[in-house]
Amino acid sequence: MDAVRIYGGNCLCGQTTIQGSKNASLPILAATLLINGICEIENCPDISDVYHMLRLLESLGCKVEREGSLVRVNTEQLSKCDMPADSVRVMRSSIMLLGALLARTGSVSMEYPGGCVIGARPIDLHLQSLCRMGVAIEQQKQGFSAESVRLKGAAFRLPFVSVGVTENLLLAAVMAEGMTVIEPAAKEPEIQALCEFLNLAGARIEGNGSGRLTIHGVKKLKPVRYRIPADRIVAGTYLCACMTAGGSIFLRDAPVEDMESVLEYARRMGIIIESEADGILVRGRACKRISGVLRTGCYPDFPTDMQSQFMVAMAASGQPGQIEETVFENRFRIVPELRRMGADISVQGSTAYVNGGRKLCGAIVHAQELRGGAALILAALAAQGTSIVLNRHYIDRGYEDIVIRLRELGAKIELA
Repeated sequence: MDAVRIYGGNCLCGQTTIQGSKNASLPILAATLLINGICEIENCPDISDVYHMLRLLESLGCKVEREGSLVRVNTEQLSKCDMPADSVRVMRSSIMLLGALLARTGSVSMEYPGGCVIGARPIDLHLQSLCRMGVAIEQQKQGFSAESVRLKGAAFRLPFVSVGVTENLLLAAVMAEGMTVIEPAAKEPEIQALCEFLNLAGARIEGNGSGRLTIHGVKKLKPVRYRIPADRIVAGTYLCACMTAGGSIFLRDAPVEDMESVLEYARRMGIIIESEADGILVRGRACKRISGVLRTGCYPDFPTDMQSQFMVAMAASGQPGQIEETVFENRFRIVPELRRMGADISVQGSTAYVNGGRKLCGAIVHAQELRGGAALILAALAAQGTSIVLNRHYIDRGYEDIVIRLRELGAKIELA
């Protein structure tokens, strides 16, 4: 059965090691297509999104090997530029292969990517931007084809900050002719990791971590070994598990420097957090009301990927709270499921109002996307009675062995 059963009411205790970042792994795996040779990617998480990305690389002729958390990608036999429709439909991240394949082969055919239910997230800006680099695109009802004899650098003034567009333009620009400028560029740690990987391979990218990236095209990149940084969203999710269930846990390898906004809000909700050299110690249960609005935004503001988990922490605390979602228009899909568990939450436009005074109770609920699915597990940890979270496959997209890890921390949880 594609589900998780949780028996609520147990505090957490112990430690867990934070896995490698999903959002860093996927574009870096796509970037290996630019390199004719063998790249070794350390600390690559064993999650379904990475699995699908590796299968996509194999479908293009690459040879892929995994030994634990080490992944080797050999692109010497890259032979195709057409991506299989079933893999593309499963994972939206397949769009980031577009820039890399155009740079390596000059030709791509693919269906429109799927895998996302939290908002429209159209790919128009990806295609329009690549056209400015000399790409000819022919769109059909189900997909599109793209061709370029030689990618050329360009100056981009994007209408809004986009992580995906920044990634695609980076991958297209590193071996393009001339100079490319991306502004405003996304500043997320995962973008910084991609720039680090590419520069290690011989790219010339300036401004890493800023809102303006300048890329000087090079003719060739070299094979490298690179370690994926820890996943800040997974670390934040386990932090919220302690916020809802209570107890004391140590999050080894938690990337503290990338989690400032999350840690700030957690402290404001009454959680004790101690930073150590190799992670963070988290103690307590959320018990205070956040004054003002928790508002999501682009990094370094509060991440939209942590919004559902903090909504659960608010609901479990019994204290009222207010969340404004500014990134995705459909990120409150978790609200009806939390209401099934007794939460008093109302939504008006882009703002959710979490009203206090009610305890959560066990229920059968449906995960509808990755982060909301994980948040439902957190709600079940704090609920009275037994809960079943259906559609576990959404959660498996980004969390490595979440059931085992929570059980090791003292939760009563099992696959169902």
